[in-house]
Amino acid sequence: MSDASLGASTRAEWIKFRTVRSSTWGVITTVVLMIGLGALFAVLTRTHWNQLSPLRVATFDPVSNSMGGILLAQFAVGVIGAMFITSEFTSGSIRTTLSAVPKRARLLASKMVVLFASMVLVGEIVCFSAFLIGQRIYVGVVPTASLDNTTVLRSVVLAGVYLALLTLFGFALGVIFRHSATTISVYVGLLLIAPLIIFFLPQSWQNDIQRFEPSSLGAAMESPLAQSNSFGAWSATLVLLLYVAGLTAVAFALFQRRDAGANS
Repeated sequence: MSDASLGASTRAEWIKFRTVRSSTWGVITTVVLMIGLGALFAVLTRTHWNQLSPLRVATFDPVSNSMGGILLAQFAVGVIGAMFITSEFTSGSIRTTLSAVPKRARLLASKMVVLFASMVLVGEIVCFSAFLIGQRIYVGVVPTASLDNTTVLRSVVLAGVYLALLTLFGFALGVIFRHSATTISVYVGLLLIAPLIIFFLPQSWQNDIQRFEPSSLGAAMESPLAQSNSFGAWSATLVLLLYVAGLTAVAFALFQRRDAGANS
């Protein structure tokens, strides 16, 4: 397979993805976080519903609340994407992979096809599951939402897309940095630390910058309610796609130019 076709290399990467321990545990973690935490948030909301202020009740979003596990699941999927490439740099197996698929752009394309197809499926399953379980828990006490509402359906679908795009985001960072610890640190910094830093900026700056944060884009994508100082759901999706496309372009360029070693 010295010059594997895209289909052949994609099949090889799929076998690799489903047999690598980091991918398996990453998917399991994503499922547990999304469904488990979502159910926990729903139970807590139901239990304390009568104690909420009138403002909290009036602005309650049963869709986002039932998918509250996405707050942590977004880190799990980023690690899945990062480890899918950095583990090969660390072990040196990337050289073997490149001997089988010497066309580097084709190799990265195969990995990204496998990642996106796998994680969009996982993302949709966990988001729909978390949503349906949450609505079931709310019944009789807390207002519920229905997938018959196209805005609600859009929100749940885009929540799954958000997780899949973050997987590619982590993957592109992995190609750029080539070290697992560095990649994960940068990923967590962009999603978690950067918003905390922005919080200390002047209020006028916060309003302009916050809506461009990946986590803010995700919040806009997964909620049927309009977010203040934020993009609409489809605009937020487009901005996140542009982030992924930009990082991917940098990753492809660097992967073509640099030696396959993690330390070069």
